[in-house]
Amino acid sequence: MLAPRRSLALAATLSALTATACAPTLGPPPPGGSPPQPPASGNAQFNAGDFAWSQRSGANVIAGKVAYRQGPTRYTCAGSAVVLTPETAWSARRMTALYGSTERAALPADEVRRRTPSAPAGDAGPYVKRTTCDDADQFAFGGLPDGAWYAITIARPVGPAGGATVALMKRVVVRGGRTTPAVL
Repeated sequence: MLAPRRSLALAATLSALTATACAPTLGPPPPGGSPPQPPASGNAQFNAGDFAWSQRSGANVIAGKVAYRQGPTRYTCAGSAVVLTPETAWSARRMTALYGSTERAALPADEVRRRTPSAPAGDAGPYVKRTTCDDADQFAFGGLPDGAWYAITIARPVGPAGGATVALMKRVVVRGGRTTPAVL
């Protein structure tokens, strides 16, 4: 009776290993890996060479949507600019200084503007991709190489309740020529 149990256990283990070995991967990790969460007060030097990977062509797509709510108030990004910043050590420190996170944030836009002087200096403009949020609160970026990116936009409250404009940021990793959803 013990032999059949061992055989079943061995078969289950082999099956799991085979499934893992044959499972499709998402491709290589983002260039440089995931940087540690740096302190907002730390010095970070801008280095254009760190952005070189983001200039390559790729087959990845980010399909984004803003679905932000604050209580019963819905927010829209319709007509707003959406930027996609490549992740580097410099941009990770900048996100920490501006948003207090390198993963995701929703903060009053005025607060993010007030934090700008404390963010590391540098001009990532030539490496940032831009689009506009449509009337359905959606946006997309295509032709992206494998790597990590920061999707950023602003959203305004819909309806008479009003409220402050909110800056939304989310880190998105793309790999393997896939379409990756990004809900902000």
